[in-house]
Amino acid sequence: MDTSRLAVASVALSSDLRTALKRARDFGVRGVEIDARGGLDPEQVSQTGLRQIRKWFADEGLVVSAVAFRTRGGYADADRLEARVAATKRAFELAHDLGAQVVLNHIGDVPPQASDPEAEPDPQWRLLIDVLTDLGGWGHRVGATLCAEAGRAGPDDLMRVIASLPEGSLSCDVVTGALLVHRHDPVEAIEKLAGHIGYVHATDAVGGAFAGRGRAAVLGSGHVDLAAVFGTLEERGYRGWIGVEPADARGGLGELAEAVQVLKSL
Repeated sequence: MDTSRLAVASVALSSDLRTALKRARDFGVRGVEIDARGGLDPEQVSQTGLRQIRKWFADEGLVVSAVAFRTRGGYADADRLEARVAATKRAFELAHDLGAQVVLNHIGDVPPQASDPEAEPDPQWRLLIDVLTDLGGWGHRVGATLCAEAGRAGPDDLMRVIASLPEGSLSCDVVTGALLVHRHDPVEAIEKLAGHIGYVHATDAVGGAFAGRGRAAVLGSGHVDLAAVFGTLEERGYRGWIGVEPADARGGLGELAEAVQVLKSL
């Protein structure tokens, strides 16, 4: 695999950004995901600070692959929704300022499709579409796109959401291990979402007896067919970032280094 497409989350490398960047360079990856919740708060970064961060990246020969802004609630969850939307918009601005094109998050539970096509839309569905339409419009103005996790939210539900939004409002972050845990075939998910994939996280997992009951696994040791995943991505023309993360935070740098080597060998 072309290592220039690999990216690692800064918080998985170190709580100190400069240390994380040096370690990313040593790993031989080119992209670094910035955490806008725990690692770099958009409200607390001045223009001077942004210039300094951009210089650190340039000094190490790295780029910001994405800004992660993973919220507790989804975009159809009315509790504190206004604050959640405003914070997501600030994450869009941070992504643009750092040269990234996507903001990574889940969209929350997707309301089921009504069995009666003549029935009134589910209020939560209407709320989800309205909020994502608003965020999509903001993203177009700022220059960044919300990239929704494909894992707990399956490919069919995500395609239903995308079809209900203005074009280009939402892309998908294919998280291979999470898809498997929630009983979705990662290869089939890629085929269904082709053309709407904005990011990929290469993760592994062992499936359980029920959806959501599996567990994360070290990359290459679980049930995800990595060769088939990357073969399908290649066939479907995906040329974007491939994110790498540890299955367990306790695995630390050693596990990340092994994961990078697994991907390099594909």
